[in-house]
Amino acid sequence: MDTFIKNFADFVGQTVTIKGWAHNVRSSGSIAFLQIRDGSGFTQAVVAKNGVDEASWNAAVEATIESSVIVTGTVSKHPKQEGVFELQATAVQLVQKAEEFPIGKKEHGPDFLLDNRHLWLRSPQQWAIQKVRDQVIHATYDWMRDHGFSKIDSPIFTPNACEGTTELFEIDYFGERKAYLSQSGQLYLEAAIGSVGRCFDFGPVFRAEKSKTRRHLIEFWMMDAEAAFVEHEDNLKIQESLVCYIVEQVLKNCQPELKILERNQEALRKVQAPFIRMTHAEAIKELREMGSDIGDMDDLGADDETKLTMKYEKPIFVEKYPAAVKAFYMKRDPADPTRVLNADLLAPEGYGEVIGGSQREDNYDELLKRVREHNLPEEAFKWYLDLRKYGSVPHSGFGYGLERIVTWICGIHHVRETIPFPRLLNRLEP
Repeated sequence: MDTFIKNFADFVGQTVTIKGWAHNVRSSGSIAFLQIRDGSGFTQAVVAKNGVDEASWNAAVEATIESSVIVTGTVSKHPKQEGVFELQATAVQLVQKAEEFPIGKKEHGPDFLLDNRHLWLRSPQQWAIQKVRDQVIHATYDWMRDHGFSKIDSPIFTPNACEGTTELFEIDYFGERKAYLSQSGQLYLEAAIGSVGRCFDFGPVFRAEKSKTRRHLIEFWMMDAEAAFVEHEDNLKIQESLVCYIVEQVLKNCQPELKILERNQEALRKVQAPFIRMTHAEAIKELREMGSDIGDMDDLGADDETKLTMKYEKPIFVEKYPAAVKAFYMKRDPADPTRVLNADLLAPEGYGEVIGGSQREDNYDELLKRVREHNLPEEAFKWYLDLRKYGSVPHSGFGYGLERIVTWICGIHHVRETIPFPRLLNRLEP
């Protein structure tokens, strides 16, 4: 029967057929070893010359790296490695003999690997990263569904920006007007809460930010969530619960992947509620004690986030930033109107910001004042302002960058490895 490598534990002693690719091959006269990848996992097929027919033996010894194969055999436990299974082959079919694979075992530079991203994705580490990414996505959907959030799809073409247009991709919309590629679905989700109460979206967003840091992509995937009748404190609790669940599910379901990545799982197991909380003012004080020259009203830069998150083993909520450095839609803190009811969630181990969120301004007059203070076009935001005229309620939301969360959970250095085909300042292909 056809099966997947990941299910071999259920088929020990049984004859199965797998279909995949020869990740590595070697032979020694009377026996050949094919390292097979089928998308679900990896296994070794042991092909004995006296245990298969001539056509199967020829197929096994002719197979090259990345040749596609169909192998039938009996599942057995690895003689030395606990929890590892092999396939004692009885038949081998060579579907397509691959040409010499351009990515070898030698060290390759990042540009070469990115030029060959369509092939680099096949490596065990890149496979593991994409599997963790998939788990993060599924865990998010499961948590949202279980906590009353409806999936709402926001548009990618937008007439206005969330936070100004300086870092957006501008589009000529049929020669009639300007449009922009979305940087966030937030404003549209705020409209949807009047219908469904709690909602989220999940899709690609775009930022024309000319940055080359290890944390930046031009195109990335973002999950935005909004909730009616949720204020600042409950907003943080929602984020905390979601992040804990995501990490828990990765630890539960991605053990092979985490082992391939050599991830320190103890660090992930420390991601437990409650997270660390500090105000922006408290964070500034700590950073100065660590040697930073950050100003009282400055936003935290990447270096500052790295310093702070290397000090703690849990994620950190840094809340109540100066209003001057945050978006127009954030509600002011009644205790200090120079600050807003927001928080950035910083991942530990030096990874920095993974979530940004806030309570939204729900008063029409106050929001109109902020639009004008930020010199935003009132006409473009008329529909958004309307939401404060027809049954406005306290509400909050947040958004996470999928690639940043996956980078942290996988314990890798550069965000570009966490998306199948990264778009960077100097890269638009493959």
